[in-house]
Amino acid sequence: MGKIVFGMMQSLDGYVAGVDGELEPPLHAPPGIALFRYWIDHVRELTGMLYGRRMYEVMRYWDEDRPEWDAAEHEFAKAWRGQPKWVASRTLRSVGANASLVGDDLGGFVRRLKTEVDGVIDIAGPDLAASLTDLGLIDEYHLYFRPFVLGRGKPYFARARPHSDSSAPIVSARTRSSFRTFLPDNAYRRAGSRTLVSMWSISY
Repeated sequence: MGKIVFGMMQSLDGYVAGVDGELEPPLHAPPGIALFRYWIDHVRELTGMLYGRRMYEVMRYWDEDRPEWDAAEHEFAKAWRGQPKWVASRTLRSVGANASLVGDDLGGFVRRLKTEVDGVIDIAGPDLAASLTDLGLIDEYHLYFRPFVLGRGKPYFARARPHSDSSAPIVSARTRSSFRTFLPDNAYRRAGSRTLVSMWSISY
């Protein structure tokens, strides 16, 4: 069965982009070598990616090779192009290679997708994630924190945060410092909840 995971880099005050969804230079600066390697491996291991329109259009940067890319960027592009992509949009009429449009019934599509595929399906875009959170369809939230404060912008949780029983004890925790560009991370699962929240602090 597929697992739906929403993860994005964000500022310390919880914003993933500017007010109008624009990329913010401190938050979206090019990653260091070790962190970029993490993202290459992450994308390669996915079963597929589900995008909102805005994030899909941003990521289409990787659709065609560029002469200024280095070897790692070509490797990321190859991994990204190789994964199936589903795009939830009411305005797009066509999408690029290895991508398909999702119909009006987003919830029904995601429920079917979870039963038809195995592995991790990555969600990209806070508005899309908010819709799936409302439907109770996100299994994990991965929070990647950058050491910046934006003060305003588009938040990681675009609407209500996922429900959890705040009185339930934390039953698992893990720490990782696999890369020098990562500070230790912690992942917590609350008793009685199927939703996992992972937090990374990233420095590069």
